[in-house]
Amino acid sequence: MNRQVEIAQRLLEVEECIAVAARRAGRERKEIELIVVTKNFPVEDAQILYQLGARAFGENRDQEGALKSQLLPKDIAWHFQGQIQGRKIKSIAHWADYVHSLDSLDHARKFDGIPERRVRNFFIQVNLEPMRLDRGGVSAKDLEPLLEAISAETQISLIGLMTVAPTGVEPERAFAEMREIHDRTLRSFPTVAALSMGMSGDFEAAIAAGATHLRIGSSILGSRELPA
Repeated sequence: MNRQVEIAQRLLEVEECIAVAARRAGRERKEIELIVVTKNFPVEDAQILYQLGARAFGENRDQEGALKSQLLPKDIAWHFQGQIQGRKIKSIAHWADYVHSLDSLDHARKFDGIPERRVRNFFIQVNLEPMRLDRGGVSAKDLEPLLEAISAETQISLIGLMTVAPTGVEPERAFAEMREIHDRTLRSFPTVAALSMGMSGDFEAAIAAGATHLRIGSSILGSRELPA
């Protein structure tokens, strides 16, 4: 089986699963955006995805995203979803359209201060396991103070919340908790309406809990060894 056929079959299977999960949750498929996570995969795979109709790609590393965005068509929406390093913000701001992992006022100020930046829309990452600082994200108790500070001190557009399901916890439980956090947040910040959660192993549970953006990689592209 050649690579194009393999990716096409996998993409179709994922799309069918999304559609079924949406119907089961009483939702419309059009409410849910599929972001294909192309991190650690070659640009050729992204080109195949583009030919198959994909227009939203996710990257975790600045260098990889910056390169691919230069090599692929300009109508692709690029989603940066990795942990943010301050020294990489200027670069990220010039190739990404969305950032899913904003979690500090300092980083928000830095993005806001970059003239002619491409990135316009930001998700605040919420950490559902605050003892794991390596995951990134703000704790639920610190979420609204951060949103208040960013809204007061910057002009960036906050459009939603993002989370990664904790390890060792049933996705249904984790995403139900995130849905409650999101619902509470919407009372004070109604524009933060999007909810980015759900990956290859748990996206159906995320759809049931109200996810609007799914970040799916291996179910479509298969496994790939991390770069050395």
